[in-house]
Amino acid sequence: MARPEDLLRPTPEGLYCPPGDFHVDPVRPVARAVITHGHADHARPGHGVVVATPETLQIMQARYGPDCAGRLEPLAYGETVRRDGVEVSFAPAGHVLGSAQAVVRGLGQNIVVSGDYKRRADATCAPFEPVPCDVFITEATFGLPVFRHPDDGAEIARLLMSVAQFPERTHLVGAYALGKAQRVIALLRAAGWDRTIHVHGALERLNSLYEAAGVSLGPLAPATHLAGRTLAGEIVLAPPSATQDRWSRRFAEPVVAFASGWMGVRARARQRGAELPLVISDHADWDELTHTLEEVNAGEVWITHGREEGLLRWCELNGRTGRALRLVGYDEEDAEPAAA
Repeated sequence: MARPEDLLRPTPEGLYCPPGDFHVDPVRPVARAVITHGHADHARPGHGVVVATPETLQIMQARYGPDCAGRLEPLAYGETVRRDGVEVSFAPAGHVLGSAQAVVRGLGQNIVVSGDYKRRADATCAPFEPVPCDVFITEATFGLPVFRHPDDGAEIARLLMSVAQFPERTHLVGAYALGKAQRVIALLRAAGWDRTIHVHGALERLNSLYEAAGVSLGPLAPATHLAGRTLAGEIVLAPPSATQDRWSRRFAEPVVAFASGWMGVRARARQRGAELPLVISDHADWDELTHTLEEVNAGEVWITHGREEGLLRWCELNGRTGRALRLVGYDEEDAEPAAA
């Protein structure tokens, strides 16, 4: 009987399927790529053929241009493409708009590549769907028991409480352009903030793409060319790097916030200059990771980027085979260039 490695194995370019001759989220240009989502460490330009969800392909074109690959092949959730006896389909990953788990079936094996995923409710993307499998290849960005993210709504309530306490100041929230910015906006709307939210120009293109996909973000306005307005008492969203440069000086005594799962680590918050750290993550925390492993019930768990040691120990204690792939080229949460 074939081994899982005969269907999917790590290579310097990324996970490779020999019988289907394609890579999943390759870190270098390849002839045929299956892409799980649009973040820059997973979706790179220059491949010959790219198979991804329609939303991910739109994100890649928005970021890299219409010629980001030789050919784009959209594959919606639940659809299947077959190549040389191997079937590939996508299931929602709950990470960002269009994000997917790649389900690879062949040689008597069923392997699911999670990509990046989260289990929290998110109005801006389809929720994660567990897929039972023989091998589950999971990320482990927050793969240690110390990482247990607080309630998202409670973090947004902290932001709104600060706005109420300091009406003379602008609240400047650092949030990455793809996924995090739109999620923060949606959480603010759900909390009752119906006023205009001002956004840095680097966020506008992807905000428009989300709106075109049917994700309502409410009233937004550019945070540039304010003609003397300092936006006291208002909320402004910007790439994290912009919160620390000259651009931020136009606002009224800005309260710098930063939305990231890493804001639960004080040293990270200080490094980012966050006066108001908001622990809002687009990745699963420890409890969500281990709950997912129980749900998919895979006999083998392969662990990619992140903190492998915690999940390896969990697998050992729970009667599953664990393996650290140690793939290179994938960033931690929110490590993309701010302008991307």
